[in-house]
Amino acid sequence: MIHVHPLAPGSHGVLVHGIEQRYHVFGQGPVCLVHSGGPGVNWDDMRMPRLEEHLTLVYFEPIGTGASGRLPDHPHGYTVDRYAEQLRGLADALSLGRVLVMGHSHGGFVAQRFAIDHPERVRGLLLYATPAFTGDDFMADAARGVDRFVNHWAGTPEAASVLRGWHSPRDSDDAYTASLRDLLPVYFADFHGVDIEALRASLHVGLVKGDDVPFDVRLDLPGLRVPTLVMVGAHDFICGPRWADTLVDLIPDARCAAFDDAGHFVHLERPDAFADAVVAFVQQGVRAAA
Repeated sequence: MIHVHPLAPGSHGVLVHGIEQRYHVFGQGPVCLVHSGGPGVNWDDMRMPRLEEHLTLVYFEPIGTGASGRLPDHPHGYTVDRYAEQLRGLADALSLGRVLVMGHSHGGFVAQRFAIDHPERVRGLLLYATPAFTGDDFMADAARGVDRFVNHWAGTPEAASVLRGWHSPRDSDDAYTASLRDLLPVYFADFHGVDIEALRASLHVGLVKGDDVPFDVRLDLPGLRVPTLVMVGAHDFICGPRWADTLVDLIPDARCAAFDDAGHFVHLERPDAFADAVVAFVQQGVRAAA
């Protein structure tokens, strides 16, 4: 029997808490666990080839999506705590010690929860396009971002698409996927600079349900003693600079990398600048704290 190393390049699966957990390994260098957004969004568009030149990226394919398993009460039970424990279980299964952890958007909720609960496992925390809390104010801020986009691009197909996506139902996998595909242009500082149609074709979302209350870890973050890099696009309509500033203010050892010409997906719009910021953090901030 041929045994493949669990961190060999390619796609792998392990049982974590009785659930099939898929993950995908690319790159070389220090290990970084990468949790995509959503909840329920596929991991594929989180690929960061430029960063893979410097780090071994282990892309976590969240349970309830893609080839990973489903919880017994699917589509229910997909709480931030559950995702965080699944991430810990994967780290245990791969015999990982202290590692870098990156969370994008909703994946940032998971990364924060993981770091708060298991700081001894985190070498460095990378919070990417994510807030410390959500709720009515968070959603109202996002709605204002949608309004700005629609007013700026009034009369264009993209404005109509975003407005349709914002108001469309999300009560099934197909409906949720269609909604986010319509919304895609608002996630970028300049949607002309990316292949929106290719992204739409690759985007798949599974309807998963979790926490019934807003996410909020503001009381926990001041006690988090982990080197942290907060990354934000200046034109992110849903997790913009206001939300990044809160994280930096609350986490004692946090610094911010802001990107002027990017929105929610900095690694797609500014891949070189994004990779440079992460590598500098790992080489300077993380190493200095070791």
